[in-house]
Amino acid sequence: QVQLVESGGGLVQAGGSLRLSCAPSGTVSRIALMGWYRQSPGKQRDLIANIDREDNMYYSDSVKGRFTVSRDAKNFLYLEMNSLKPEDTAVYYCYAIDLVVRNRFYWGQGTQVTVSS
Repeated sequence: QVQLVESGGGLVQAGGSLRLSCAPSGTVSRIALMGWYRQSPGKQRDLIANIDREDNMYYSDSVKGRFTVSRDAKNFLYLEMNSLKPEDTAVYYCYAIDLVVRNRFYWGQGTQVTVSS
């Protein structure tokens, strides 16, 4: 089992920056991939970035060039968000995929990011 706790959300003006963090705990060795989804009210939860064990990275077109996903030696996950736009307003969820059961997702509780125009 893996537990994920996000932090770093808040209110920021358009053009500003935020850094989100995700702290994993539990059986961290079972994590195959980690990343970030986001969800706005009335919309589905969309994948925006992830990073695998080989440091391959994925970004959605909506955030490419503005957001950067990274990990540190403790397997903490980060999302550096720059040039924020009002359409980036959402609840951001850290997620991880189990190495053994690949269709098993672990989710953080979410952190709210609000970008004002």
